[in-house]
Formats: sequence, C-alpha cells, structure tokens
Amino acid sequence: MRQVLKLHPDSRCNAVTEIEVEVARPGPGALRLRYLVTGKIDGLRLPAVTAPGRGDGLWRQTCFEAFVCAAPGAGYYEFNFSPSRQWAAYGFSGYRSGMTALHQIGAPGIEVRSGTDYELQTSLLLDRLPGLPRDGDWHLGLSAVIEDIGGAKSYWALAHPPGQADFHHADCFALELPVAVPG
Repeated sequence: MRQVLKLHPDSRCNAVTEIEVEVARPGPGALRLRYLVTGKIDGLRLPAVTAPGRGDGLWRQTCFEAFVCAAPGAGYYEFNFSPSRQWAAYGFSGYRSGMTALHQIGAPGIEVRSGTDYELQTSLLLDRLPGLPRDGDWHLGLSAVIEDIGGAKSYWALAHPPGQADFHHADCFALELPVAVPG
C-alpha cells in the first residue's frame, strides 16, 4: 500500500516535490518500507553511504522514520533509517517517555538508490517486541526529516498535529496496518 507524506505547514523544501512510502506487512512480525523521494535530488544533503550499523541522533540530518504501536496512546517503537545505512531502534513506554534502545531486533536490511529520484528500502522483523501483536493490527506513523544542501530541514509525515512538527504525537500514527493474510 502506498502512502504520501505531507510537508509540515511550517516547513519549506525547494528540493523535494513529493515523498511516498510503500508499506507492506509480508508476515505477522515483518514490516517492509520503501521511501521514494522525488524532486531535485542534487539539492539534498545526504550522508555518505557507509557500512550498515547502529547509530544515534540520525534524525539530526536526512533520515526516514517509522513509529509502530498496537494502539494509539500506548507504548510504541521508533525506527530511524539513514541514507548512510545506519539505523536506530527505540522503545517508549508512553508519549516521549521511558525511552530505551531496542536490542531484541536484528539489523534491518537497508538499500539506497539515488538518481533522478531517491529511494531507501528497509525490512524489519519485529516479532520479538513486547506489546506488538503478531496477529493484530498495528498503527504506524511514517515520517522523514529532509535536509537540503543549505542546511535547512523540512519535516514530512502522514499527518501532523497542531503546532510544531512532532512525529511522536498520537495524531501521527495515522495508518492502520492489518496483519498479513497468507497467500
């Protein structure tokens, strides 16, 4: 299923015309995401591709994110994917509280491609995360922080709460993703 991210009303971005995310749940504990950025890709500040690995503070530059929970208002998980192929995973017990690094998941596969558009694909196995049912629906917040070559940042998400950009806000968990049905 394809979703379009919206630019936050207080953000400006001359380099990007659209960000789409293809979302799939190919198995009960699996999540696959493909972020596709269209626009003037040479106008973006993209970190250099490195060996995959964990990183912190990835959202301080161009970064793609996914927030996942079983029900809005409950604990949730945050995943960050950098164009460098670094990644981060955190669990929260409530809105911006109780943050812990997640070590129960394996490294996500991250592939990047840049040309006339920019693409980042990733796959996650989330079946060992407590509070995220394998056989139930998930609620997702999909977002991106985009930095242009001048250093200005723009904020993109499925939905934005009133006020400043806040991807952790319950309003951002705008996509309900049902459990995969065996083919």
